[in-house]
Amino acid sequence: MSNDIRIKKGLDINLIGEAEKIVEKAIVSNYCIIRPEDFHGVIPKLVAKEGTSVEAGGTLFFDKSHEAVKFSSPVSGKVIEVQRGPKRRIDAIKIEADKTQSYVDYGAFNLETAKPEAIKAHLLASGCWPFVKQRPYDVIANPDKSPKAIFISGYASAPLAADLDFTLKGKEAELQAAVTALSKLTEGKVHISVGSSNSPLAGLSGATIHKVSGPHPSGNVGTLINKIDPINKGEVVWTVNAQDLVIIGELLLTGKFNAERIMALVGSSVEKPRYFITKIGSEIATIVYDKGIAKDANDRIISGNVLSGKQVRPDGVLDYYSNVISIIPEGDDYEFFGWTKPVFNKVSTSRALTFSWLTPKKKYDLNTNTNGEHRAFVTTGTYEAVFPLDIYPMQILKACMYKDLDEMEALGMYEVAPEDFALTEFVCVSKQPHQKIIREGLDLMLKEIG
Repeated sequence: MSNDIRIKKGLDINLIGEAEKIVEKAIVSNYCIIRPEDFHGVIPKLVAKEGTSVEAGGTLFFDKSHEAVKFSSPVSGKVIEVQRGPKRRIDAIKIEADKTQSYVDYGAFNLETAKPEAIKAHLLASGCWPFVKQRPYDVIANPDKSPKAIFISGYASAPLAADLDFTLKGKEAELQAAVTALSKLTEGKVHISVGSSNSPLAGLSGATIHKVSGPHPSGNVGTLINKIDPINKGEVVWTVNAQDLVIIGELLLTGKFNAERIMALVGSSVEKPRYFITKIGSEIATIVYDKGIAKDANDRIISGNVLSGKQVRPDGVLDYYSNVISIIPEGDDYEFFGWTKPVFNKVSTSRALTFSWLTPKKKYDLNTNTNGEHRAFVTTGTYEAVFPLDIYPMQILKACMYKDLDEMEALGMYEVAPEDFALTEFVCVSKQPHQKIIREGLDLMLKEIG
């Protein structure tokens, strides 16, 4: 291992409901729904209209701003509905899946002789490009710009996150193919973080491997970027989720766009947390109600981890990038005089009336209650204790709120994403929506600076 990274600032939130290392096949979903809202900043131009039959890997729509960036169907079937919002905005594309799946054949790729331009064109045409994201702005990468480096996090430190060492096991060939291809798209290095030497990513060639340790957010790709090669004005780096490497690698090796995912069903409300094989865009009910919770349960279903995931309805679908479904109790109750008495069943960075620091390894059954209400920022130093990046979190949040682009730029806005502020939002005594503030700040910079 080289360039080991040890994070000291942060916070591990130990929750009940970790997934047991058992993999089952989820019930095959009758429908697949793709929501353009999963691709931040993309304005979709529809290709597959209602009534159109598509193969898995066939193009559904492309981005109006970058027409080469195409978005493929995870399944073969018939487009039965295009859901629209205000001003005919495309909100969702619903596909009725075929019983027997058929795939577009993009052809196997010879990576040894391939030129960078050919690799890029192949990923764009097949619909794999949306798996490549960029910083600044945390959006799908602009194919016209070359990155100074590519970063991949192979270690998930978020609460109840899927174990990547487990989900990637046996996929070494696909991982190597994807990393080899990506290494040809940058003049810099491909940096990969792992949690242990047993990771399937640890033995890959053509990449610089970093062993990371410490509390969350040690597994965030933003932490890796900040510690290895921070972003300056005018520079671009790309990031790819570890599980998405498998889809990219399989496409390169076989020519097939296989949108299969191993999802972790986790949370204290789940009777038997474990892993499921399913596909992007599948109905959540095929996993949640068949294997997870009762239909009348008062729980919150979250696509993603409990810190940075988004709430989904029981009849919703898996989003494009998540590999975990978290289900925890809905915090809609009121604890009378709860702030006046000692607390033993909640996590806190403060030692005032809260005694979680006495049992650091204890696992908690937490709900969605914020235990407070929105108020003005209070300067406490709490953010800095859980924020390992070399950035001033309070100052950058305020700069986003009063829209000072010069100050946002000077404070390091180019290298952050909303997920980097998930912990500061969790410990915030003022209950400010940090991730929303950062997202709006990034959108403003993208619009004004580009």
